[in-house]
Amino acid sequence: MTDGRPVRILLADDQPLLRTGFRMVLGAEADLHVVGEAGDGAEAVDLARRLQPDVVLMDIRMPRLDGVAATKAIVDARLPVRVLILTTFDLDEYVVGALRAGASGFLAKDVPAEDLVTAIRTVAAGEAVVAPRILKRLLDRFAVVLPDLAATPPRTLDSLTEREREVLVQVAKGLSNAEIARALSVSETTIKTHVGHVLTKLGLRDRVQAVVLAYESGLVRPRP
Repeated sequence: MTDGRPVRILLADDQPLLRTGFRMVLGAEADLHVVGEAGDGAEAVDLARRLQPDVVLMDIRMPRLDGVAATKAIVDARLPVRVLILTTFDLDEYVVGALRAGASGFLAKDVPAEDLVTAIRTVAAGEAVVAPRILKRLLDRFAVVLPDLAATPPRTLDSLTEREREVLVQVAKGLSNAEIARALSVSETTIKTHVGHVLTKLGLRDRVQAVVLAYESGLVRPRP
């Protein structure tokens, strides 16, 4: 959360023209403020340490240190910084690695300006964002490596109550708190509490990592 102050953003991309474009788009928003630019992953980590922005817009393919390694370094350093990955490649093999490393979002670089702005605000507020087409590719990838439906869920999930596991399934299907509340006939506040318990018990940063775990564990499977 930014407590009403402008969201401070660090741009990390090896293409100066793209950084300029992002700066122009974000500069038009009163509540967004670009505090620095990095031309490679190593510089991004250094600036994240020194400037401690709220959000890093991180290109996934950069010299010296790629976006996955840079994200991991930022997360491992326990900086109060969230990472939103941007890539030209929505089939990028680094998608899963970036999310596992602790990225809070994943968008294609051709995302409409208004969607980018919304995603930054969402990530800064502590939520997670994955572009629908990228999430579909991600789940398609999981579909070929998931365990059999009859397999016993991993012990990792044993700490969850039956209702928390039910909520995790709904989160993995991409439903919002409001949609889950309607589906389970409870209040949105109750669902928010359940989601918080799920993240805490499983040691997850946000909903994106919860989705990854739900599919990797076989708790949920993509539709054919």
